[in-house]
Amino acid sequence: MTTASATAAVPALRYVKEGAIAFLIADNPARMNAFTAAMWSALPQHVAAAVADPQVRALVLRGAGEKAFSAGADISEFDSARTGEAAKTYDALNDAAFNALMGCPKPTLAMIHGFCLGGGLGIALCCDVRLADEASQFAIPAAKLGIGYNARWVRPILAAIPAFRAKELLFTGRRYSASEALAIGLISRLVPAMDLETATRTLAGEIADNAPLSVMAAKRVIDEIVRHPENPDMVALDAAIAQCFASDDYAEGRRAFLEKRKPQFKGK
Repeated sequence: MTTASATAAVPALRYVKEGAIAFLIADNPARMNAFTAAMWSALPQHVAAAVADPQVRALVLRGAGEKAFSAGADISEFDSARTGEAAKTYDALNDAAFNALMGCPKPTLAMIHGFCLGGGLGIALCCDVRLADEASQFAIPAAKLGIGYNARWVRPILAAIPAFRAKELLFTGRRYSASEALAIGLISRLVPAMDLETATRTLAGEIADNAPLSVMAAKRVIDEIVRHPENPDMVALDAAIAQCFASDDYAEGRRAFLEKRKPQFKGK
């Protein structure tokens, strides 16, 4: 049984831990795993749980079932949650969810099958790596719904694709095929549908086998330089690298290399 096979009775964002990998599963298959307000609200809590758990070394986001990663925000809530003052509260939930993922110090992967639309694509773009199957489709149809796309959520788009591609994505609201998404950089890797779960688990496992401090330092360095290219916090980045060299894992890595065995890293 896969982690996505047992769906919730009501829409939910489920947290499932399997060894060193934690799965966040958007479980609302009746609406193509669209995020309800409660699901947006739960995401930062689940990310915090993964960060606090020393056993978790990679976090994978996926959708329940076979039809969709996520169709974005649940439109059935729009009349009550995205009008007037309520819209500000709803946007705050979205913003907190995006920031939790972008700020997660541990590596994050999006396993994308089927539809990845609107806020679903937004969430996927907040992840470090995005794997998708050949049947996946991508769009941010805000302009087709009369929605102003929050400036705060453009940052992960621009981290993945050039500005002119981002403009086309938002101006047209059209759907991109999996091959188009790969060509412009919306996704990192394209695999056959039958291989998507295996490929995602293999990559997450490969990351989890490495020294956690080294992986997190690499993520922090890349994110800082991408977000602040003209003035990165080199003091903080140098400290993160120094922590790796001062760690027990560095000593373990050297010993394992000399003894020609697989290292057993502990994140210390």
